[in-house]
Amino acid sequence: MSAQPEALRLADWHKAMADEPNRNEAKRDKHRRTEIELRRLHEVNVELVEALKLIVPPSGKYDEIVWIAKARAAIAKATGEQP
Repeated sequence: MSAQPEALRLADWHKAMADEPNRNEAKRDKHRRTEIELRRLHEVNVELVEALKLIVPPSGKYDEIVWIAKARAAIAKATGEQP
């Protein structure tokens, strides 16, 4: 397994493409927007996985209030809504 998630590797590539001096501004902007979205999606994915781990903990015990709050916050972030 790679040390860096694929979304972040691709975000780094898009950043490098946006930083190339020979790119026209439209292509630079497209690479910048893609980089930002990949990083946002990676962050949301990490939060969703953390929330799911709270729902299904290894020990079989959980704090319902904590996992519901975490799940709601992750859903809100993924959808752009307020928790």
